[in-house]
Amino acid sequence: MKLSSFIFDVPQNLIAQNPTKNREDSKLMVVDKKTGKIQHKHFKDILDYYNDKDVMVLNNTKVFPARMYGRKEKTGAKIEVFLLRELNQNQRLWDVLVDPARKIRVGNKLYFGEDGMLVAEVVDNTTSRGRTIRFLFDGTNEEFKKVITEMGETPLPKYIKRKPTEEDAERYQTVFAKHEGAVAAPTAGLHFSKTLMKKLEIKGINFAEVTLHVGLGTFRSIEVEDLSKHKMDAEFFEVNQEAVDIINKAKSNGKRICSIGTTSMRALESSVTAQGLLKPQSGWTNLFIHPPYDFSIADSMITNFHLPKTSLLILTSAFAGYELAMEAYQVAMKNKYRFYSYGDAMLII
Repeated sequence: MKLSSFIFDVPQNLIAQNPTKNREDSKLMVVDKKTGKIQHKHFKDILDYYNDKDVMVLNNTKVFPARMYGRKEKTGAKIEVFLLRELNQNQRLWDVLVDPARKIRVGNKLYFGEDGMLVAEVVDNTTSRGRTIRFLFDGTNEEFKKVITEMGETPLPKYIKRKPTEEDAERYQTVFAKHEGAVAAPTAGLHFSKTLMKKLEIKGINFAEVTLHVGLGTFRSIEVEDLSKHKMDAEFFEVNQEAVDIINKAKSNGKRICSIGTTSMRALESSVTAQGLLKPQSGWTNLFIHPPYDFSIADSMITNFHLPKTSLLILTSAFAGYELAMEAYQVAMKNKYRFYSYGDAMLII
């Protein structure tokens, strides 16, 4: 398929700027792949679609406060530094994005904190906006992590046109987040409250946890018309033996397996055996799922409403079918569904 098939305009007033009062209060569009039927529900109605021994696959990655603001040496110019990934813990080396990038060159020093207590030196250029920086810090790894956490802020996407608040520190995080490493939330999981998860548990639904540390590459707009030529940024993932056992047992017993989000789906599809079962695996994946694609593990998926021209939207269309996915998006806009990270959800069955 071509990238131009995934271009459309989303009205600005439908881009959610804040989360709903309660996580499970968001709207839920239910899309049936077999019949093409589209229904309008609320997220807490998810209980009606799953039964005893069905499995929901959760991405338990945890977002860290990745956006920092520093000042350039000599000029004092304000620089945004977005932490992407730690390259070497002992050397304090990080891959970052800087803005404005034209002002930042190799050898420049950046000062963070009111008194410039934390200093970083630019040691390499990686892309037009990408840099490798070394933090100059003499304390322990635990002390360094504490300083970074205190100076960073919740990395809300740029289309949320406001400063992050204390509420965002909680709400831009799933209630099952465990393993820190993501620079963006696995947004389908944001709709689950502890109360809703307990109700699902009481009904007999099993949860299997995987980890995929969401990077900015997941959300980046694709620039090539031929989708087969797009290269995804690699992201770390892990599927452990416990998750494998839960999912393979359910699959062998004909139970429904629901991927909570596109990131969980990519972790699953990166760990498939030749027999179409799941295997334990960890490492880096740059799997880009686009139509046509045969999914091996999950037979249903919960996802948010995504940006045009993104890998998230394209994966969703591969799972639902292109025509049905595009119809669902038009219906969502007509019915004033909220889009993107803090927006509403879609269940594809």
